[in-house]
Amino acid sequence: MTAFSDDDKELVALGYVPSFKREFSNLATISFAFSIMGLCSSIATTLNTPLLTGGPSSVVWCWILGASMCLALGSSIAEIVSAYPTSGGMYTASARLTPRKYRARVGWLVGWLNILGQIAGVSSTEFGLANMIWAADGDYEVTQAKTVWLFVVLLIIHGSLNCLGTRWLARMSSGFVFVNLGATVLIIIVLLATTPRSEMHAAGYVFGSQGIVNQTGGWNNGLAFVFGLLSVQWTMTDYDATAHICEEVRRAAYAAPSAIFIAVIGTGLLGWLLNIVIVLCSGPLTDLPGASGSAFLQVMYLRMGKAGSLILWVPVCFTAFFVVQTALQATSRTVYAFSRDHGLPDRGFFGINSKITQTPLRSIVLCTFISIIPGLLDLASPIAANAIFALTAIALDLSYIIPIFLRRVFEHHPEVMFKPGPFYMGNGIIGWGANCICITWTLFVCVVFSFPVTLPVTPETMNYASVITVGVMVLAFAWYIVDGHRHYHGPQSNLHQLNQGIEKEKEEVGKGSEEEERRESEYV
Repeated sequence: MTAFSDDDKELVALGYVPSFKREFSNLATISFAFSIMGLCSSIATTLNTPLLTGGPSSVVWCWILGASMCLALGSSIAEIVSAYPTSGGMYTASARLTPRKYRARVGWLVGWLNILGQIAGVSSTEFGLANMIWAADGDYEVTQAKTVWLFVVLLIIHGSLNCLGTRWLARMSSGFVFVNLGATVLIIIVLLATTPRSEMHAAGYVFGSQGIVNQTGGWNNGLAFVFGLLSVQWTMTDYDATAHICEEVRRAAYAAPSAIFIAVIGTGLLGWLLNIVIVLCSGPLTDLPGASGSAFLQVMYLRMGKAGSLILWVPVCFTAFFVVQTALQATSRTVYAFSRDHGLPDRGFFGINSKITQTPLRSIVLCTFISIIPGLLDLASPIAANAIFALTAIALDLSYIIPIFLRRVFEHHPEVMFKPGPFYMGNGIIGWGANCICITWTLFVCVVFSFPVTLPVTPETMNYASVITVGVMVLAFAWYIVDGHRHYHGPQSNLHQLNQGIEKEKEEVGKGSEEEERRESEYV
């Protein structure tokens, strides 16, 4: 223990042997937290839904409303991450915040919701990036096969980059935030500079009732307006990705929750400004989403021309590239942690780090391969592929609020006794308020996520998110009953590996001493 840093001592106290190098600085960690949300690229890929269902006012007001609620959720997650800074993130925390009687079942459910939600997120974001790249040139004929194969190539590139050592990953991550925020600020400035004041929309269109335009085909105005939340909720998700690299972060109990908190505030405020400017400069609503199929890109075409918009579209695509890079890293660490706890039927095979890179190469390869499958499914059935992509938001959000709920219910239970970390909101109105608001809000948003956004409902427009999520939960428990309970018993300490290593080192030292004595005797 004397050879460990304070971070590693904390990890040993939680029952795990330190196996990563802590190379992520404060800047790299904050950049990672910003990058997982991918502000301008996420808005670019989700703007169509609020703009073309609820109208411009829905885009603006639903963003700031959702961002405010996301701050409560992000703060609650940061509080738990600060107390349990491990690669398992909210999965590990949920099991530790539960009495032993329920620990395995809760850990199993949250673990699978979190893993499958993250994998669906990696796959859907990569697929969105492939579409963004092809959409850049509206005159080029894009086929379904071209999109899928570009998606596969991009995922292989991301998998290869994630195989680098932690030091190189940290160095790359440090620059992500400047591209992400820089591209967003640059788009805001250029749009305002290239749009004549006479062509800017009035305040009533941007903020008022003139901007409520129901294009859902049958839903009432209230529900159409609420559909605007889908953009902000898709953008500001995967908060706990930063938690999954905690074992690679210096002063993790401080840096990781602080990075989550800062990224949520920064993304919320700058995203609101970007949405206001996009709506302000958007031109006639009837011209959107245009030939590219992206309302965001069409607005850039309108104001900057083709050449200017393509120049700025490059950093937007890079932002999406960084989202997948960070998301795949976080997903591989989650699978590593789940395998380390024997949550997978692999006898810990994917819970081992490479001796060369000190990163989980096995789980990186596994996550890359599995993330490719939904994209390939698009060749056979786009409906099925989109149904899997829809799993992301609901599965991740449920995996967040379960530990937050458990932390309040069992915090004084003798088998839990929650011990807060440095990031702590307290037991007063702020702490309780944030926790209650985020749980209530997340349940409400999950209901909204379950509605098809247009009527009439057809197989192509049906929203399968709730069906897929419930199916995942049922299959997860069925697997646990049939086989999972045999190998998974909740988070399990692997400190026996540390003891074995110490014993092996003692043996090697003893053998060295004996060899030295033998040589001395021969010399004499």
